[in-house]
Parts: sequence; C-alpha cells; structure tokens
Amino acid sequence: MTARLGTLALLLVLGMAAPVAAYDAKQTFKKGAVVISTEAGYGEQENIADHRLQSGFEFWNAGVRFSMLPFEPTPWGPLSGSFEIGLEPFYQRYTEPTSAFFGGVGAVFRYHFLELGRVVPYVELFAAAGGTDLESNEIDSAFSFLLQTGPGVSVFVTDTAAVYAGYRFQHVSNGNTDIRNRGFEAHTGVVGVSLFFR
Repeated sequence: MTARLGTLALLLVLGMAAPVAAYDAKQTFKKGAVVISTEAGYGEQENIADHRLQSGFEFWNAGVRFSMLPFEPTPWGPLSGSFEIGLEPFYQRYTEPTSAFFGGVGAVFRYHFLELGRVVPYVELFAAAGGTDLESNEIDSAFSFLLQTGPGVSVFVTDTAAVYAGYRFQHVSNGNTDIRNRGFEAHTGVVGVSLFFR
C-alpha cells in the first residue's frame, strides 16, 4: 500500500512538472488582464520621529482589490515586468490601545517583476481616503488619509492564481484638514490571493 501511494505521489509530481516548466508570465500578465485580490494584514505603530506621546496602536486590516494590467509587460531585461492599477475598498480595525476603525477606498499601483517564473516579486504604492473614528494624540478627525508602500512576492500556484505576502510601511494622517494632525507611521505585513482573468 505504501509503495502504491509513493508511486502515485511521484506520478503527480511528474505530472505537475510540465505545466510548471511551461508557465509563461508574459501570458498571465498580458495587456488587458483583470486581477481580483483579497488580502488581510496586521500592523503596529512605529513612528519615524520618536514622539513622546506615541499611542502604541495595533491593528488588523482587510481589502478586496479590483485591478487591471493596462500595458504590455515592459522589456527591461532583469527589470522587465508589468504594471497593475486598481481600486480597493479597505477596512482597518484598531485593537490597541483603543477600539476604532478606518474605512475607505484606495488606489493601488503595483509593479510585478516577471523574470523569475512563478515567483514574482513586486513593489507597490497604496493611497486611500475615508472615514474614521480614531481619537488620539496623533489624529482626531472624522476623515483621514492612509498611505502604504513596500515590497512583496507572489507565488503562482496555477497559471492564473497566486498567493502573496509583503511588507508595507503605513502613514495615517488627515492632511491638515482638522486641528490635531501629527499623524503616525506603522510597520505592517500583508497576505493575499490574486486571480488573473485574461
């Protein structure tokens, strides 16, 4: 019985080897493809400047991104890649030291590096605006901006589905639209799943 299971496992691995070798990132990332992603993250406050009255925020967040690939992949040698542009309804729940929320819509700009086959590093920029009930030493307003940027990596488990994980440096402020606006920064991590429709 063990030998049969081992043989079956070996055949499955060999059967998967051909599709893996045949993967063509330029087909997955071709112009006009639509991408739908779901993601979740966690973060902790870590200001650039050492503010004496730092609140020590901890939070989780989640979003669903709807995006497209508006251009053909770039022919830049080892930096060849593909631009992704999208919109993402985004929710952030503060859990420490107080319970509060941010909810809004963000614009996402992501550049995927395509030279490593199924392993696709990326860099991204995320800018959102929305409502919040966060009241703290750093910010106290019903409206705020949330900016994030950082690197990550996607791994394609099929030709059109990928899991990803990344780091984001986050800044939250109200853009001086209200009196209290020191703002704050945070280190965050994100995990997600993307589906590509060509």
